[in-house]
This record gives sequence, structure tokens and C-alpha cells, in this order.
Amino acid sequence: MEPPLRAMASDERVRARLPRMAEVVADSLRSKILAGEIDVVPRLDALIRQYDVGPPAAREALRILETEGLITVRRGNVGGAQVHLPTNEHIAYSLSLVLQATATTLADVGDALRQLEPVCAAMCATRDDRASTVVPVLRDLNDQQAHAMGDRSTTWRITDAFHAALVRECGNSTLVQVVGALERVWGSHAKAVLLADDVDLAPERLWKAALKEHQQITDAIEKGDADRAAHLARRHLVGTHAYMSSVDDERMVAASIVQRSV
Repeated sequence: MEPPLRAMASDERVRARLPRMAEVVADSLRSKILAGEIDVVPRLDALIRQYDVGPPAAREALRILETEGLITVRRGNVGGAQVHLPTNEHIAYSLSLVLQATATTLADVGDALRQLEPVCAAMCATRDDRASTVVPVLRDLNDQQAHAMGDRSTTWRITDAFHAALVRECGNSTLVQVVGALERVWGSHAKAVLLADDVDLAPERLWKAALKEHQQITDAIEKGDADRAAHLARRHLVGTHAYMSSVDDERMVAASIVQRSV
């Protein structure tokens, strides 16, 4: 016998209400997390009381936030959930999933960086406060790179930091996140390739040339010469990306490589 129409309508309302209430709770918690108002999400029973919802809706809200990478739910008696503010590391991983799904090559990522990173370098050169903010950071990294010459892993870490600083110090929050994510996608793959045991690292003259180019970019930024800073940054990337291609010119973006670097 078929259930009464009234009972069926009631069941449908319950099913429709659960995701809606879960989204309301998730929206509220997400706003508080992004505003820096909470660093730990309350236990399940506290959420149920606070938002006047049932356990299924509260659990679904936590699942939504966990899927977004904003929280880590702690199981067991401790309960609650640890908050994680979003960073471009997480953006890089999400981006790498999309790039892998579309069978994107690392060379394609390199093409994008050769367009965007020089823009960041030029913006660094136009900052009125560059002498006290941007330049000291870049000079320090150049000094570190000079002292690390010959140390394979340390040199890579410092050169990677130099490029990250060019983006981070450009002064535009959107570019910092977007180009920073691309940098991490590229950098994690380049590290996996160039620091592999079976790869013959570039000769020291190339590392010295890279340091000289970093110093020239820094000089242009210090002088406020945006056009030259952009030109030098683009020329530098063309050279370094060409070497990467000579080692592995058919590599595809793999999200697992980016995930390991996050």
C-alpha cells in the first residue's frame, strides 16, 4: 500500500531542510573563520545548541567545511575542529587538480608564469616603499644564494624563495594569491625533477648566471625601473624554464606532486 500523500510531503520537506540548514551553519562558520573570529570550531553538541539544528545538519556543515580545507575534524573524545585559514598552498593544490584533469603540461604553466611574474616584478619597482620593503628582502635572498653556491637543495630553496618574494611583494593581493599558486605548481614539479638523484644538476656557471640575473632584477626594482625589471624577469624565466624543458620537456601537471609540497 502506498504511503499517504501527507506523509510523503513531510518526508520531502525534511530531506530538503537538511542541506539548507547545513549550508546556513556552514556559511556562518565560514564567515567567522575567514574573519579570524574563531580558531577552533565548537564540538558537535555545542553547534547543535548554538544554531538550533539537528545532529545531521551540524555534521553536514562540518563536512562541507572540511571538504573546503577550512577545518580538520578531530575524532574521539576531544571533539571540535581545528581551523585552517586558506593559503595559496591550498589554492595551488586545487588548481593542480583542475590542470591535471585537463591534461595540462608543465610547459603551459611556465608560459603563464612568463607572462605574469614580470608584471609582479614591475609592480615591485613602482612601490613607493620598495626601499624599505621589497629591496631588503631580495638583497638578503641574493646574499644567501651567493653563500649557498654549490649546495644543491639549499640553492634551490633560496631561488624558489626569490621568485616567491617577487610575487608576494608586488602589492596586489589578487596577484599574490593567483600567481603565487602558479609558482607553487611550477616549483613543486621543478623541485621533483631537478633534485632527483638521477638528474645531472646544471653546471655551476648556470647557477652563477641565475644569481647575477636575480641581482640585476633587484637593482632595477631598487631604481624604480619597472620596464627593465619586467624585461629582466621575463628573460630570466625564459632561461630557467628552457633548462627545465631540457631535462623533462613532456611532464604533465600532477596534483600528487603539489600535495606533497603543501
